[in-house]
This record gives sequence, C-alpha cells and structure tokens, in this order.
Amino acid sequence: MLSDEELLRYSRQILLPQIDVDGQLRLKQGRALIVGLGGLGSPVALYLAAAGVGELHLADFDSVDLTNLQRQIIHDSASVGVAKVDSAMARLAALNPDIRLVPHSRALDEDSLAAAVAAVDLVLDCTDNFGTREAVNAACVAAGKPLVSGAAIRLEGQLSVFDPRRDDSPCYHCLYGHGSEAELTCSEAGVVGPLVGLVGSLQALEALKLLAGFGEPMVGRLLLVDALGSRFRELRVKRDPACEVCGARHG
Repeated sequence: MLSDEELLRYSRQILLPQIDVDGQLRLKQGRALIVGLGGLGSPVALYLAAAGVGELHLADFDSVDLTNLQRQIIHDSASVGVAKVDSAMARLAALNPDIRLVPHSRALDEDSLAAAVAAVDLVLDCTDNFGTREAVNAACVAAGKPLVSGAAIRLEGQLSVFDPRRDDSPCYHCLYGHGSEAELTCSEAGVVGPLVGLVGSLQALEALKLLAGFGEPMVGRLLLVDALGSRFRELRVKRDPACEVCGARHG
C-alpha cells in the first residue's frame, strides 16, 4: 500500500494513466542496481530516488574529485575526497528518506557482481569503460535481468536497453563485440555536462518504464545523440545468434 504522504509525494506521476497507483506500487517494490555514480549515474540515481523506486543499490569504488563536479551533479564541493557511494547516499537520503539504499563501495569481482545483479530487478550501466560494461552485460545475461546501458563522450551519446528475458533482444556484446583497446574515457577525451545529464535522464526513464510496466522500452533499438547539432538518430539492432555471451541462452 501507499501512505498518504507517498500518494502526495508521487501525485504528479500517479496522475498519468500509464502509471497510476498500481504502477507506483510496482516502483515502490522495485530494486535497481546503478553501476557508476558519475555523470550518467548522478541523474539516474536522483530521478529513480525521486520517483520512488523502493531500493537502490549503488556501486562505485571511486572518490569525488574536483574535476567531477562539472557534470556529476549528485556530488558537491564539500564531497571532494569522499567516496562517491557515501556522497550519493547522503544526497539521496535527503531527497527521499523513504527508499532503501544499499552501498557497494568496493570494486565488484565476478562473484560479487553476480550476487549484486541477482539481488535486483534491473541494472543500469553508467560506467565509462568497456571492460566493466562487458562484465555487467555478462552478469545480466546470466541472471536474466534487463540492462539499461548509456554512454557519453565528447559531444556524442548512446542509449539502449538489453533484456535477456526477451528472445528478440540483443545483448551489449551483440552490438559491440570485444570493443577497442584504444577506447577513450571522459578524462581523456572530455565531455559536456548536459549531455551526460540527458543520457542519464533517458536511462532513468527507461528504468521507470521497465519497473512500472508502461511504454515501449528501447529493446532492439540504439539511440544516438549528437549534442553538437542537437540531433537524435535511432538504429534498429538485432540479436547475434552466434554471440558468445547470449547465444547459448537463447539456443
């Protein structure tokens, strides 16, 4: 049930027929793992907490640096030097004290990542390196949990949803294979703050759709964001039957 205070707090989204009280209850019962509390993870965590997702698992082993503050809006100047998980938990608890926060402040190895993924309903990949994305994707495929994946660098962003519960859904590896050893990070190539805010906000929206059960998630679609020209382009993407990560699951 929702309390009177919850009905008031979430009243603007409960008014939407696509969500209503039943959808809000599903959000309250929902559990999401956010991997990375940087530029993407900041709006993701803030919007999911504000929307009333009942349990947020926060994973990041880094500390807040001054260079983060240009885009990582969940942190502030007083948080410099503080673990990102601790900084984010303080901000989210102040925003919505009714939700449960579960910290993961150490780097997740294969076993701990598998356990973290198994404990939630969906995962949001808000990281900036290919190795972690591959590991998160493999864990989601193994556990049958949907993955909302976002990326942003320089003035370009990408967004997609991979849902191993659906036979027609590709996984991250279907699209990107083994990636590139020369892949750059934001600290090397730069990024504009509002772009990661935009992509992260879209990730949060996709997560709400999956948890509350409304709308059409971006499964089988890849959204490309061109911040320089303020243009959006969508590509259809298919599952690779020979994918070494998800092929056997659907075989």
